Amino acid sequence: MGQAASKELIRVGELAVRFLVEAGESNGSVAVFECFVPANARMPAPHSHDGFEETIYGLEGNVDLGRSAGRPSRSAPATRCAWREGPSTGSATPAADGVKFLAIASPGVFGPSYFREVGDVLASSAGGPPDLAAIGAVMRRHGLTPAPPPGS
Repeated sequence: MGQAASKELIRVGELAVRFLVEAGESNGSVAVFECFVPANARMPAPHSHDGFEETIYGLEGNVDLGRSAGRPSRSAPATRCAWREGPSTGSATPAADGVKFLAIASPGVFGPSYFREVGDVLASSAGGPPDLAAIGAVMRRHGLTPAPPPGS
């Protein structure tokens, strides 16, 4: 079995994430993770990146990932979307089919603890609406800034 198969699968609500390269394994230069999104799952909240860039590379399925540099971005097999530091990442729309993509964060300041903490907040909602203030606090601790609600 390859190294990726031995890495922890982190559940975040309906999503699953597996880190392939953590910051400590790349001297802080990158963090690389796979994201598995089942059909019609809710995707991450709109946000911007503070201090790192993220590149998404589609492996399976299709999903709209919001906007990058003012243009719509879509993850599809063998396509790439990049978000620079700052207010550019939008919310992803629900996938019509299952999706799998790679995400590369550079530098590697973003790690598994973010996904574990968001997963804990979602799990504590017991199927009800998640605590958005708690999710926002987790995001800010890990270098993400939640986007303001639409129309604000």
